[in-house]
Amino acid sequence: MIAGLARLVRDVGLAEELAQDALVAALERWPGSGIPENPGAWLMATAKRRAIDELRRNQRLVRKHEELGHQLEALAPGTPDLDTALDDEVGDDLLRLILTACHPVLSAEARVALTLRLLGGLSTEEIARAFLVPEPTVAQRIVRAKRTLAEAHVPFEVPRGAELAERLSSVLQVIYLIFNEGYSAASGDDWMRPELCEDALRLGRILAGLVPREPEVHGLVALMELQASRSRARLGPSGEPILLLEQNRARWDRLLIHRGFRALEQAEALGGARGPYTLQAAIAACHARAVTAAETDWVRIAALYAALAQVTPSPIVELNRAVALSMAFGPAAGLELADTLLSEPSLKGYHLLPSVRGDLLAKLGRFDEARAQFEHAASLTRNTRERALLLERAAACARASPWNR
Repeated sequence: MIAGLARLVRDVGLAEELAQDALVAALERWPGSGIPENPGAWLMATAKRRAIDELRRNQRLVRKHEELGHQLEALAPGTPDLDTALDDEVGDDLLRLILTACHPVLSAEARVALTLRLLGGLSTEEIARAFLVPEPTVAQRIVRAKRTLAEAHVPFEVPRGAELAERLSSVLQVIYLIFNEGYSAASGDDWMRPELCEDALRLGRILAGLVPREPEVHGLVALMELQASRSRARLGPSGEPILLLEQNRARWDRLLIHRGFRALEQAEALGGARGPYTLQAAIAACHARAVTAAETDWVRIAALYAALAQVTPSPIVELNRAVALSMAFGPAAGLELADTLLSEPSLKGYHLLPSVRGDLLAKLGRFDEARAQFEHAASLTRNTRERALLLERAAACARASPWNR
């Protein structure tokens, strides 16, 4: 709804308000009148009528009124099919909105935060956790981004040529962060949000069709396809998390794996140095090729993480490399690298650092230290399922401790 309305009113902030108003109207009316046959069209028609009223009332938008008012009135009669009403030459208003939100007039951080808020449906808290920054910082970025787009009169359109290439990096980052929030929810009672994974995959596939000569777009699609292939195996009967090495690989989706391999081949066939998404896709492909966990080529994975650290230096990449090193060369090698990250400010509240250290310490038989790390990680996560898993691992370390024998 926000994407379709933004195309009409040319203001993402106003579009978000209109969509919210329409949803409030539905909550007020539908309990008495019943859900209409086409709820989406009802919501859009309501939002469009409110847009016309807003444009007429607000004297600041008088100049826009003649242009946009007639356009909206022409669309208001009847209840057109929602998909048809929102169709355009790209085939997806959500992609159009991502490209608009990723306009160069905004900082890179603001582009990602705004798009995640508008399109990913993420709260400012969830975005802050994805960025490892304070929540008020993200809230300010979103407010300022909306204001900047409105004041700059940024057109709601798909850029072409060099301008499109300029925005591509931010767009890829946005899509992958949306996917990640669906793949491992930062908070709430569910470990996964499959609908976000599906949205990110759909947007990635559309983007690959729009810019087919960009290897990193195909690399991102490959990465998401391969990771999404594990979705059914990542949850137990009661929704509890199942970690990678414990998953039933027969439940991995072979169609998504095939699509991932094909997208990775496209990325590599385009040549040039491998970018961060293509490297991560190559890591995911190592897991997909292993019939059992024991057959995983951890030495190659560790080498790929080393290459990724050169291309995109990041403490999170280093933490993942520590895991790969532990699997390839023993837990002591992984712990040595993980310990160097303890002073990293951006990882201070990141629950996976103590979680990884707890796992490595447990493998080294240092159960009391491992228990403390798992309990610390549990105190940091906002996801109910993940907290339960971490506390369970802490309890297992307590039982294994020599002090309890």
